[in-house]
Amino acid sequence: MSKSQRTLGQKTVFHTQFFFRKFPAVPYIFKWLIICLIIGILTGSASAGFLQSLEWATNFRENHLWLIALLPIAGFLIGLLYYYWGKDVEAGNNLLIDNIHDPKGIIPFKMAPFVYLGTIATHFFGGSAGREGTALQMAGAIADQLSRPFKLDKNERRILIISAIAAGFGSVFGTPLAGAVFGLEVFLIGRIRYNAIFPAFTSAILADWTTNLWNVKHTHYHIDFVPKLELLPVLYSILAGIVFGICAAAFSKIIHWTGSFFKSKIKYPPFRPVVGGTIIALAVLLMGTTRYIGLGVPVIVGSFEKQLPLYDFALKMGFTIITLSAGFKGGEVTPLFFIGATLGSALSLFIPLPFGLLAGMGFVAVFAGATNTPLACMLMGIELFGAECGVYIAIACVVSYLLSGHNSIYTKQKIGEAKNRRYENQQDRTISDFL
Repeated sequence: MSKSQRTLGQKTVFHTQFFFRKFPAVPYIFKWLIICLIIGILTGSASAGFLQSLEWATNFRENHLWLIALLPIAGFLIGLLYYYWGKDVEAGNNLLIDNIHDPKGIIPFKMAPFVYLGTIATHFFGGSAGREGTALQMAGAIADQLSRPFKLDKNERRILIISAIAAGFGSVFGTPLAGAVFGLEVFLIGRIRYNAIFPAFTSAILADWTTNLWNVKHTHYHIDFVPKLELLPVLYSILAGIVFGICAAAFSKIIHWTGSFFKSKIKYPPFRPVVGGTIIALAVLLMGTTRYIGLGVPVIVGSFEKQLPLYDFALKMGFTIITLSAGFKGGEVTPLFFIGATLGSALSLFIPLPFGLLAGMGFVAVFAGATNTPLACMLMGIELFGAECGVYIAIACVVSYLLSGHNSIYTKQKIGEAKNRRYENQQDRTISDFL
C-alpha cells in the first residue's frame, strides 16, 4: 500500500469517526431500521395470512352451522396440543409481557403456529374470541428469533419484543399509530419506554404497509354526527366513560375468576375446553343465533348504524369469558370492541348523545380500561373514526382508564405509576398480585 493510499485511508477513518461522534444516533437508527424492516415484512405477512384464514373460517362456519356441535371436540384437541407440547408457550400475551420485564430464554418459535392453529379452530367451530392475541403472539415468536443473529442484549431484546407487539397490533387492526403506542404502553401501567419509540413506530408502520400490500382489507367504521364541543356533551361523555370503566373492570375480574374456576374444578386441562365448548354450543342451539360467537364484526358495524338493545354487550361478554377461560385461543380485544360498541349504542337510550358517537367511544374506552392503554386507544379512535370525535374519545378513554382500577386482562402488567394514592406504594407489582 502506497503512502498516499494510507493517508487516504486514515482520513476516511477519521471522517467516519468524526461523523459518528457528531451524529451518534446514526448507528442505532441504521441497526434498528434493518431489524424493523425484517419484523415489519414477516409480521405483516403473518397477519395478512391470519386475517385471510380467519375470514375463510368465519364464512365457512356461517354456511355450515352444524360445525358448532363439534366445538367441544375441537377444544379437546386444542387442549391436548398445549398440554403435551405447548406448556412453555401457553401463557400467550403474558409471556411476551413477562419477557419485556425480565428477558430470559428466546420465546419458542412454536408459539406462532400453535396459536394460529388454536385460534382458527376456535373460530371455525364457533368459539367467541378475538384476533389480537394471536397476532401479538405470532409477531413476538417470529421477532424474538432475531435476537441471536443480531446478538441482542437483554435491553435490546426488550425493545425487540415491544416492536413486535406494535407490529402485530398495528397490522391486524390497520392502526399503526395505535399499535406503536400500544406496544410502548401495555407492559407497564402509567409509563412509556421511550428508548423503544423509534423501533415501535417503524415496525408498526412497516407491518401495516406489508399487510396492505397483500391486499387485506380492514373494517371501516363511520360516525355520522359529532356534536359541537360544549359543557353538556362533555358531561355526558364523562358519564359514559364511567360506565365503560366499570364494564372493563367487570370483564377483567370475571374472566380471571372464571379461568380460576375452570382450573380448580377440572384438573385435566384438555377437558376444560370440552366443558366450555359444550356450554357455548348448547347456548347457540337454544338461542338460535350465531350473533355472539366469532369476532362479531357485523354487529360492531351495526352498532354505529342503529341503536342496539342493552343485552347485546352482556351476552357477548358471557360467551367470550366462557370461551377464553376454558382454554380456547384467540384474543380479548375484538370482543371488547363488540362489548364496548354495543354498550355505547345502547347507552343512547339514557345518555343524549348520538348512538354512533357513543358506539365509537365505547369501542375504544372499554378496551382502554381493560388493558390500561388509554393513549393507544385515543389514537385508535382517531385512526378508525376520524379526528372530529377525538376529544370525546379521549374523555371516554381517560375516565374508563381511571375508573377501571388496577385490573387488566393481562396479569403480567406491572404498575409503573399508580392511578391513585391507594396504590402509591405498589409500584412494580403485577396485576396478578391483586387478583
